Amino acid sequence: MASHMQNDSSAGFLHGFKSFATDAIHVGSEPEQWSSMAVVPPISLSTTFKQHGPGKHGGFEYSRSGNPTRNCLERAVAALDGAQYCLAVASGLAATLTITHLFKAGDGILSMNDVYGGTNRYFRKIAAEVGLDVSFADLTKLEVLKAALKPNTKMVWIETPTNPTMRVVDIQACADIVHEHNKDTIVVVDNTFMSAYFQRPLALGADICMYSATKYMNGHSDVVMGLISVKREDLYERLKFLQNALGAVPSPFDCYMCNRGLKTLHLRMKQHFKNALAVAQFLEADPRVDKVIFPGLPSHPQHELTKKQCTGCPGMITFYIKGKLDHATTFLSNLKLFALAESLGGYESLAEHPAIMTHASVCENERKALGISDTLIRLSVGLEDEEDIIADLDQALSAAHPKK
Repeated sequence: MASHMQNDSSAGFLHGFKSFATDAIHVGSEPEQWSSMAVVPPISLSTTFKQHGPGKHGGFEYSRSGNPTRNCLERAVAALDGAQYCLAVASGLAATLTITHLFKAGDGILSMNDVYGGTNRYFRKIAAEVGLDVSFADLTKLEVLKAALKPNTKMVWIETPTNPTMRVVDIQACADIVHEHNKDTIVVVDNTFMSAYFQRPLALGADICMYSATKYMNGHSDVVMGLISVKREDLYERLKFLQNALGAVPSPFDCYMCNRGLKTLHLRMKQHFKNALAVAQFLEADPRVDKVIFPGLPSHPQHELTKKQCTGCPGMITFYIKGKLDHATTFLSNLKLFALAESLGGYESLAEHPAIMTHASVCENERKALGISDTLIRLSVGLEDEEDIIADLDQALSAAHPKK
């Protein structure tokens, strides 16, 4: 197969965050914290810890409340996010749940209208059912954000780039508008797609940065986990209370695994970007494809904004295949290197059909309004050889659109 267009994928983007790789490898993993001087933090499986006297413990008392292995991970992630504090929880949705428990019935939540299906389902079918005033708006349009803010708005939930249509929200502009409306309103950014390597929401005015660490932060498709990072001590103390009181905490083993994944985050994300850009350029030039949505392409409507607030782009690409549902189904069924599976952000390439799979819980009218159609396909481009990734897409497109 002929070689595809190449360019410096990082050109024009924010410069990489200082000492990122060093912090990923060393912060939280200092051997001096262990009497054994272990270079790799041990997995502390004990559920309880002996106390010197009643109420006098050595920093740990019960593993839900705090665990040495979890501490290592939380310290590392805080450093990578440019935060003071991080809290690890059992899943990305556990992070959403924990954050939402900062509020009470009658409080308003304004969410980006295009978000992960599970976030949409949680806000609409659970948070709204217990008395929170939930609304959705297109936060890529600042005038829409201004109009959607209410006197009771206590949290604004931003996902950028959005899942699955890859809209990019101006974090700094949104945070400025929200905090001018009410300085106490909390701006949350779901940073799952970008990872800490490509985007630092807290540096752009957000109050909370959260992840489904199941995706790029762990990066190996073998851990389900959520992360919450903050700069403010008061917010950290409230969230720390909820982490313990709600009890949605990860296991020490999963914390160990996620911490291990972080050590190669910088290397993985660079390669995801390189491979994804090559795939996006290939798809954009292919007559069997209607449209490609990838923030790293100049054709993306918010390409300039992406370059302004990010150091690069992850392996997430959405595209519309020419034809109908049958064409999309045939394409997905014929992929060999790409696995047809939900989730994203692992080292392996994945493909999925949002309307039927990840966003099936979003009602049909909403899906239509957001552009989540029968021909929309979401790719998570992995770390395989670029030529093999493109060859697989090419043969699956040929199966969906055979030459007459």
